[in-house]
Amino acid sequence: MLDKIKKAVIPAAGLGTRLLPATKAQPKEMLPIIDIPIIQLVVEEAVAAGIKDILIITGKHKRAIEDHFDYSPEIMNILEKRDRMLFKRVEQISRLANIHYVRQQKPKGLGDAVLYAKDHIGNEPFAVLLGDTVIKSEVPCMKQLVKIYGRFKKPLTGVEMVTKEEVTKFGIIEPKTFVKDIHIVRSMVEKPDRDKAPSNLAMNARYILTPEIFGYLERLEGAQDKEVQLTNAINEYCKKNTFLGCDNVGKRYDIGDRIGYLKAIIDHAIDREDIKKEIIPYLRKKLRA
Repeated sequence: MLDKIKKAVIPAAGLGTRLLPATKAQPKEMLPIIDIPIIQLVVEEAVAAGIKDILIITGKHKRAIEDHFDYSPEIMNILEKRDRMLFKRVEQISRLANIHYVRQQKPKGLGDAVLYAKDHIGNEPFAVLLGDTVIKSEVPCMKQLVKIYGRFKKPLTGVEMVTKEEVTKFGIIEPKTFVKDIHIVRSMVEKPDRDKAPSNLAMNARYILTPEIFGYLERLEGAQDKEVQLTNAINEYCKKNTFLGCDNVGKRYDIGDRIGYLKAIIDHAIDREDIKKEIIPYLRKKLRA
C-alpha cells in the first residue's frame, strides 16, 4: 500500500432536498459561492493537497458537474476575443485535475457512494471530500489531513468543536486524546441527541481512508437493504483498528443548509479583494438600518 495520497473521492449524488426549489433542476454542488460553484472549491481543495486524480460520484440530474469541468470551445472562443483575464480563469477549470465520474444508481447513503470508488482506488489510501461542504482555511483542510496521515499512517477524519446545541446536526466522535489536537476515535454516532452525544467534536466531511474500508462497507451493504452509512463502517473498523480524529483550523460551511450556504457567500465575499470594498460598506449600512 502506498503512503502518499494520490487519489480523492468526492461524493456528489445527494438530492439536495433542503435547498428546493433551487436544486430541482440543478445539482446543489453547482450552486455558486459568488461566481465559483461549490464543487469547484472542493476540487481545488483536493488539488491544493497535491491530489490530481479525482473520482466524483454523481447521480441522476448531475450532468452539469461533468460539463463544468469539461472544456467548452464555444465559450472559450468568445472569451479569448473579449476578456483575456476571464479566459484564463475559465480555461484552468478543465486543467485542474484528472477527473473521473461514476454514477450512483440509487440514493443508498454515503457509504454506498464511497463503495462505488473501490475499483478506481485499488490498494491505495485515498481522500474523501463531501461535495456539499466547503471549508475555508488558510491552509487547505485536506492538506492538513494529508500531512497528519503522512506522520501516523492511519485513516482519519477532520473534526471541529461545535456547541452542545449543534451536535444534533453532525456526526460526533467519542475521542481519546493521545497527542495535542489528535484523537483516537473509539466510536462515532450520527446526529445524536444532545444528552447522548459522546463529545462535541464533529466530523467535518473530510476523511483519509484506507482500502480496508471497502470490506466493511460491503458487509454492511450485504446485511441490509436500507442506506449504507460510512459512519457505521468506520465504527466497525474502530473495533479492531486505529482511526484518528484531527482538529482542523478552518471554518466549515454545510451548503446543504440554507443558512450555511448564505454564511459561505457572505464570508467569501468579505474576503475577496475584488468585492470586499463594495460589499463591506453595504453590509454595514444594512446592519445599521
